[in-house]
Amino acid sequence: MDLSRPRGSLWREFFLVASLLACGICHASGQIFITQILGIKGYLTILAVDNVPEDVQEYSWYRGANDSAGNMIMSYKLPSTRQPGPMYTGRERVNREGDLVIRPTALNDTGNYTVRVVASNETHRATGWLEVVELGSDPSLSVNATSLVENMDSVAANCHTNATNITWYVNYGPISGSDRMRISPDGKSLVILRIRRSERTLQCAIESFPDIFQRSEVISLTVSYGPDYVQLRSNPYAFNGIMKAEIGSHVEMECVAYSLPALMYRWIHNGSLLNVSDATVNLSSLAWEQLGSYRCIVENPATQLTFYVDIRIQAPR
Repeated sequence: MDLSRPRGSLWREFFLVASLLACGICHASGQIFITQILGIKGYLTILAVDNVPEDVQEYSWYRGANDSAGNMIMSYKLPSTRQPGPMYTGRERVNREGDLVIRPTALNDTGNYTVRVVASNETHRATGWLEVVELGSDPSLSVNATSLVENMDSVAANCHTNATNITWYVNYGPISGSDRMRISPDGKSLVILRIRRSERTLQCAIESFPDIFQRSEVISLTVSYGPDYVQLRSNPYAFNGIMKAEIGSHVEMECVAYSLPALMYRWIHNGSLLNVSDATVNLSSLAWEQLGSYRCIVENPATQLTFYVDIRIQAPR
């Protein structure tokens, strides 16, 4: 379960309910207790009351080791009446299970908490300790290059952190090491060999506490590729590279290919370079001198790959 928070989120609506050492004492049958809790600053924390009787009428939570009226945070009388007390800060709420929910958690929330549970014939009390800690800084990410050529270039990334439990993400999905994606033994470096066009983002994350992920910034990669699948479309339709068109008719030829960045185009007619730099050539009224062979040349300035495709225009016989 990924409970990482978006960077810059106002309240960071994610939580940790980490049951640590279950108080270290054996609770007698029928005795309620608060599970020892670790809270994280800025996250949602739940202090859970356990082993409660079935006939509960009211839960009351207090700040401190006793249930004096001046320490009350909030009471919850079933089924739906909630009453804040003197220690209520606006961040606390008692849920339907009688647990105390604090959102967001602050460092000064550390301390004892007491719950009083009123049942039909008796009242139960329990005190537990909440320890609130602060996460360290988020990891940062650096790469040796962000503009790359598919199947030719490699990218090396470094996750800058003192943590040891590091996860790498490509396209926002976690990855493990492979022959092409190599992670260093300490987990802090990632090398992707022969980068692919589909690999567009890199990120690393650390897990300082169970299920709490701190993520680095996302670095976007620009992977140049192509030209791929170069085709020449025409109207009228060309069969086996030959187009038959009437003199005086409209003729259109378009060079199509998949590429990043945009392609550069050149057109050659009967061996002579045309003054056309677009993907399309339009002949509004075909003339005799416009018959013959045409070649569309496409060039990717980043990959430095060049391809061409030919077509011949003939007048019907």
